[in-house]
Amino acid sequence: MEDINANSWKYKLKSFVGECFRVLKITKKPDAFEFKTVVKVSGLGILIIGFIGFLVQMIKILFFQ
Repeated sequence: MEDINANSWKYKLKSFVGECFRVLKITKKPDAFEFKTVVKVSGLGILIIGFIGFLVQMIKILFFQ
C-alpha cells in the first residue's frame, strides 16, 4: 500500500533520481566559445558586485565614522 502512495519518501526519491537522469541526458559539454563567454560574464559580475561592495564600504567609512 505504501508503494502506491504518491507521498511516500520512496516514490519521491525515485522520482527525483529519474528527473536528475533526464536532465543529465539532455545536457551537453560547452564548446570553447561558450565556456569563455560564461567565464567572462561571471568574472564581470564578480567585479561589479565587488566594486559595489567597495563603494558601500567607502561611503560607510566616510559618512558614518
